[in-house]
Amino acid sequence: MVTHLVYFSLKPEADGRTGAENAAILVERLKQLRGKVPSLRALEAGVNVIQDPDAYDVGLYTQFADMAGLEAYRIHPAHVDVVEFVKVVTDGRSAVDFEN
Repeated sequence: MVTHLVYFSLKPEADGRTGAENAAILVERLKQLRGKVPSLRALEAGVNVIQDPDAYDVGLYTQFADMAGLEAYRIHPAHVDVVEFVKVVTDGRSAVDFEN
């Protein structure tokens, strides 16, 4: 099993919306990947509820059977579409992938 965690920092404003609005849109777009990417075993996404200047705005948790599944997700057109949105509305991102 491979777990893929990603944390996003949103720009204060982007694409005509506030950071909070874009965070909500990003979470919804991430959740819509369920059922679209065959290798995706689990997905949870949410907006951070702690008001801390050092915290990220959005968190993503996904699981795959193996590294090949993660790679299939990475290049899947539905995921690539979300990545394009991420490039517009975020100003930072951190990720970690681990096998368990």
